[in-house]
Amino acid sequence: MSDQHRLDAPDPDPDEQRGQRHTAGAFDIRNFIGALLGLYGLILLVMGIFGDQALQKTGGVNANLWAGIVLLAMSAFFFVWARIKPIIVPAHVEPVDDDPARPAPKRRPSGD
Repeated sequence: MSDQHRLDAPDPDPDEQRGQRHTAGAFDIRNFIGALLGLYGLILLVMGIFGDQALQKTGGVNANLWAGIVLLAMSAFFFVWARIKPIIVPAHVEPVDDDPARPAPKRRPSGD
């Protein structure tokens, strides 16, 4: 009876499985990079606007201001990139077996 049930069961819809995918979300490395670039960019932007501009050292260019703008633009790029093409986490990942050459402590058997 179970064999007949398996034969009658429809194949899962690929669109339905696509909707159930799990993404890295906030733990995507691009979000961390974007946040750090944004933080440094914001600091440089504020220093470029309110701090000592040191125009004699940079040939008349406010280097902090422009570097801050570029870093904020790159930060936005990383956030948009992570949003448009998210990293898909596999549904099932098998645990890694112990490697005898690994210097870390050995795992205990799960039966103990």
